[in-house]
Amino acid sequence: MKYKQLSLGRALFPILILVILLSYNVMVYGDNALSGSNQFILLLGAAVAAVVGFQMKISYHSMIDKVAENLQSVTGALLILLFVGALAGTWLISGIIPAMIYYGLQILHPSIFLPACILICAIISLATGSSWTTSATVGIALIGIGKVLGIPVGMVAGAVISGAYFGDKLSPLSDTTNLAPAMAGGELFNHIRYMTITTIPSILITLVVFFIISLTQTTSGTADIAALMMAIKDKFTIHLGLFFVPLVVVLLIIRKTPPLIALLIGTLLGGLFALIFQQNILMEVAQVETFSFSSAYKGIMDSITISTQITTSNPILNDLFSSGGMEGMLGTIWLIICAMVFGGVMDAIGALARISNALLEWAQTTFQLFASTVASCLAINLTASDQYLSIVIPGKMFAEAYKKRGLAPENLSRTLEDSGTVTSVLIPWNTCGAYQSGVLGVGVGEYFIYAIFNWLSPLMTLCFAFFKIKIKEKVNKVTASH
Repeated sequence: MKYKQLSLGRALFPILILVILLSYNVMVYGDNALSGSNQFILLLGAAVAAVVGFQMKISYHSMIDKVAENLQSVTGALLILLFVGALAGTWLISGIIPAMIYYGLQILHPSIFLPACILICAIISLATGSSWTTSATVGIALIGIGKVLGIPVGMVAGAVISGAYFGDKLSPLSDTTNLAPAMAGGELFNHIRYMTITTIPSILITLVVFFIISLTQTTSGTADIAALMMAIKDKFTIHLGLFFVPLVVVLLIIRKTPPLIALLIGTLLGGLFALIFQQNILMEVAQVETFSFSSAYKGIMDSITISTQITTSNPILNDLFSSGGMEGMLGTIWLIICAMVFGGVMDAIGALARISNALLEWAQTTFQLFASTVASCLAINLTASDQYLSIVIPGKMFAEAYKKRGLAPENLSRTLEDSGTVTSVLIPWNTCGAYQSGVLGVGVGEYFIYAIFNWLSPLMTLCFAFFKIKIKEKVNKVTASH
């Protein structure tokens, strides 16, 4: 279809209205904005875009067709999210996630306390896919231990947040890790592999800096984590054999097995290992007194589909040992669907193409395109105050621009995470900044400079773009997206 030329001002108008509405909505609802109100605001943004479209004589059916096309493009991503929830559930009840935490805690030592905080939080966040849960459980414990050792709480909080967001970024169980490639038009495991290029150097630099900081600190007391480890062993059968399941999934990913197949195999193996090693956990989940085939079936199915909570003797672990299952992913799926509606209408009226062309006219170089993306993510984090929206809105705005530049979608999805996901915690009025500050009991101003990984990540992605290091060009797709 041929559209009459849409002015840049009219193309940006729905986005401006959307950002204003989202900013107010987050101010009213705070952390609960993702429960549904943000999603409806996205639909209101789509309605504003549709009004612009009607003024341009674009038909309602054209807009709906484009929305349908957009939704079809994220079918694979939505299914992957459901399987991620299922995988998290069976990996919890099988003892895989508890085993990761158990062995991770063993590396804690006072002389290297700060680097150890990073590594522990990274392991736990990788296992759970949640920086928020990591901070609210082990993070709080580490803050307490740091106080006992006489280490400034800002340093400890910075180490906790750096490790937690590193694990969150690279975990296939993380909603933001799934959201970024969905918005960019990429594929989950390609996105994760490509993210390691900038993420690994960032975390290594962070570790080196904290090792140096540790040399300047004098600690007193001991880091007593025996109670946590004892509570885990009392509840779960813990041994190294449990790592067979994640090893299989990693090997499947390396062999470029379709994500849905790899996640399904990981989910089924998790259920099998729960059946073999954690029969008492299955009985607890199924809420029965005796073990039988039906109780085992119910326990596994409940962990896959709905919320699961494992209660231990240590309250710190209780929040950590919980999973939302497939049901827990519905909020993110809802967000993606509403974002696709907004993006589809914007695409149908020619707004995204107009914005993309304007960006390409300004961004004469690849570096300028990356810089524009980083700036947009930071702006959304500052105004709309939500890390999910800092991925969704720039993702839809820039997808076409990257495509026209001949760049693979992994470039965009990586930049969205490097500059959107991790910087949200550095802004006091952002939902992430407010949450982490409240949970850890440390002001954003106190931990800002020590959250090295978080502010280093966008600088790292810009550095790679400036020197044209590992900038992946687009190739013709041989097969359909999984």
